[in-house]
Amino acid sequence: MCGVSRYTSVTEADRLAMLEQIGVGAIEELFSDIPPGLRLGRPLALGEGRSEQEVYDELRALADRNVSVEDEICFVGAGMYDHYVPALVDAITSRSEFLTPYTPYQPEVSQGTLQAMFEYQTAICELTGLPVSNASVYEGPSAVAAAGWVSRLANGRRRLVVSRGVHPHAREALGTLAHAWGVDVTEAPLRDAVTELPPLDEEVGAVIVAQPNFLGAVEDLEAIAAAAHQVGALCIASCDPLALALLRSPGECGVDIAVGEGQMLGNRLDFGGPSFGFLATTEALIRRVPGRIAGETRDVDGRRGFVLTLQTREQHIRRERATSNICTAQALNALAGVIYLTWLGREGIVELCELMLQRTAYARRRLAALPGVSLLHEQPVVREFAVALDAPVREVIDRCAELGVNPGYPLGRDYPEHCDGLLVAITERRTRSDIDRLADALATAVAAAGARHAVGAG
Repeated sequence: MCGVSRYTSVTEADRLAMLEQIGVGAIEELFSDIPPGLRLGRPLALGEGRSEQEVYDELRALADRNVSVEDEICFVGAGMYDHYVPALVDAITSRSEFLTPYTPYQPEVSQGTLQAMFEYQTAICELTGLPVSNASVYEGPSAVAAAGWVSRLANGRRRLVVSRGVHPHAREALGTLAHAWGVDVTEAPLRDAVTELPPLDEEVGAVIVAQPNFLGAVEDLEAIAAAAHQVGALCIASCDPLALALLRSPGECGVDIAVGEGQMLGNRLDFGGPSFGFLATTEALIRRVPGRIAGETRDVDGRRGFVLTLQTREQHIRRERATSNICTAQALNALAGVIYLTWLGREGIVELCELMLQRTAYARRRLAALPGVSLLHEQPVVREFAVALDAPVREVIDRCAELGVNPGYPLGRDYPEHCDGLLVAITERRTRSDIDRLADALATAVAAAGARHAVGAG
């Protein structure tokens, strides 16, 4: 029977004609190489069809089970932060010339896209103090992994030393890809919340640290870079781009590759993505950089123009030589980043970071004065700090949630040695009154959870 699918215009006759053309009797034969144990063996249990209104109502009910940062006062950070995104970002990124274009293979018809990429690279170079930036990667963890691969290409060494203060997800991504490269990853421990490098030798290809690190502590990048260079290794720093408005830039500290998560630059939380990662480096490593680099030039009439200068995507060059498969759509998130930085301006980004620094200092003092709460470390911090609680952290978080406050990230999830730790993040959206509310909620929750725990133990 030549019926028509509910979802496509392909008829049964069309399917039979295609199967005959490729010499196959039935669609099932196309899956013959898949072991039977991996096949479902039955139709999908999709249930009866529903009306559009019924589907909407069910999806709306599912969505209502989520709690967003618009519904509670949120102090969770750990790599993704609740910053205000100005309307300007949406106004520009939603324009069709940015929202819908494909890879700019033809520069003569892609000048807007190429210029946006060039301006983004310029902004990242200014933030990091390094002369070369690519046109973004997927996100922060894959940027760390990409930098590790660059070091492998640059010096051929098969060992990486990564600080325990680097984001846990980045360390996982690095370990997964390093295994495929035949590279060993050694973890450098933290002492008093900052990196304590082990003895380095000439087998180490790169030392990877975070600035600030996952516990919020500011690292001594210059000393770490010097130690890496002493044995001929590269220094890779995973940086909070907003913190770079106040801290010495990676380039000034001798870092060879600066990477990081760009979500806090004009990208919303969006339940964890999408966002973008940035990568900047020295001119010596420019040909090892993954992804694409847009360059500025002049046309035959002397007019300013833009081109793809270097491109290591597998769609641009031979796949075996490619170092990247970064997607076209990733540039839209990077565009949001450069719009946000342009909106802030040179003075605005400094003012924003100073505001976060002041409020973080206030929050740190306020929480450290609470009974049952103490600082996990006393290192300098910028926007994030860790405290230790005299009560089960998960229970404290749940009790605070009942009061409309999400107090932070439970460190025990990634750091068993800090099972009593809570990581608290501050952005410009967290006001002084919000911090006071956090302190009140935390005091109440710690006291209640601690008392319950003491009674249970007795």
